[in-house]
Amino acid sequence: MIYIFLIIAILFIFLKIKSPQIKGSIGEKRVALNLSFLDSTNYKILNDVILLNKSGKTSQIDHVVVSVYGIFVIETKNYKGWIFGKENAENWMQVLYKEKHQFRNPIKQNFSHIYALKEMLTDFPNLPYFPIVVFAGSATLKEIESSAPVIYANQLNATIRRLSVSPCLTIEEVDKIVAILNQSNIDDKKIKKEHIKNINDTIYEKKMKESNLICPRCNGELKLRKGKYGDFYGCANYPRCRFTMKR
Repeated sequence: MIYIFLIIAILFIFLKIKSPQIKGSIGEKRVALNLSFLDSTNYKILNDVILLNKSGKTSQIDHVVVSVYGIFVIETKNYKGWIFGKENAENWMQVLYKEKHQFRNPIKQNFSHIYALKEMLTDFPNLPYFPIVVFAGSATLKEIESSAPVIYANQLNATIRRLSVSPCLTIEEVDKIVAILNQSNIDDKKIKKEHIKNINDTIYEKKMKESNLICPRCNGELKLRKGKYGDFYGCANYPRCRFTMKR
């Protein structure tokens, strides 16, 4: 009987490790470890920051590096397989063996985080922000079109140093920004669970609209169109809305 319970316990642990939340956490911890090697005088690291915006919605930011050169906003992905993506696309593609999976464009995701930070830091209107997307798993970046850095975890610190060109803040101003963000950071398990639920609800609502050929961005009708690479659905409100979806 004890062996049965042991097998069940091992299976439970295995399934937990395979879950997206745990895998994401592993990737974020790896990136946080990399960031800890930056010069602590000029770079202040904040991990897993949750901010509440003016509309009452939460924004979870994997890593924020506040420096004398500006703010580096880092979105971490812990994926396997081949990754394809374009900066302005709604979704990116993961190819894992013969399976294809879409996931939200991490660059757009990161720009929403920058917007949330700007709401908090209105005393610093000219502050430069540097969005960076980091793939911390074993994924291979195959075809990525982006003006913002999309890199592997072992390239992160070198990328930050490369972008650290012109100091624009004093050490005192850096400390003030860190204090504002720490004070605004929501460290409440209940609110964090609500944040995850809101994300899942948004994803579900988006998929429901797409399945009913409704544009998830502006609620316009999705119409079948012909393109260079085959048929696709485009929003009827084009060019005001440029949402597209594969057939």
